[in-house]
Amino acid sequence: MSYALTIVERPAYLHFVVTGINNRVTVERYLADIGRECAARGCRHILVEERLAGPRLDTTDVYLIASGQATAVARTLAAIACVDVNAAGRLMQFAEDVAVNRAVPVKVFATAPEAERWLVGLSS
Repeated sequence: MSYALTIVERPAYLHFVVTGINNRVTVERYLADIGRECAARGCRHILVEERLAGPRLDTTDVYLIASGQATAVARTLAAIACVDVNAAGRLMQFAEDVAVNRAVPVKVFATAPEAERWLVGLSS
């Protein structure tokens, strides 16, 4: 497996930390694992903190991932906060735009504390 997924239970959400090699297959696999984990735990609010190493994905891969995972995720989750600690430029904003246009409740943040404040605010 080219990645590791760590799950930390918080009172208002699940915090997923993903480490490993950055590529389209890794991202698609960890998103599928997150979906299964959320379904098993009945979780509707998540924070995904991506810490993948290597070159950033290109725009086409980001588009395909954001649009391909959108349908399944939109049906099961109420809020997704995303942080890519190695993000550069506006690629994560592009991913958010693609997903939101497909009714996925996602928001991109620069840091995990910002994402956490948003998620906790939703449940207060």
